[in-house]
Amino acid sequence: MKALVVLLAVLLLVWLILGSVRRRGKQVRRPDPAAAQPPPAPAIEGMVECAHCGVHLPASLALASNGAGYCSAAHRDAGPRAS
Repeated sequence: MKALVVLLAVLLLVWLILGSVRRRGKQVRRPDPAAAQPPPAPAIEGMVECAHCGVHLPASLALASNGAGYCSAAHRDAGPRAS
């Protein structure tokens, strides 16, 4: 009877080890879909220079007036810098 219990314990241990090895093998072979695709490239946005102070800023943030870009409403109201 003792030999039967030891044999069952050994078989259970072998079964658990083989199951663990199989699961690890499947995980290694299966590629991660999120890692396979590179993230999309960010859109490149043009820069404009403030007509008053000369600061460069993204075109989407600039305030436009009379064909010129400005960094703030105060600079837009002041107009282009005097040279």
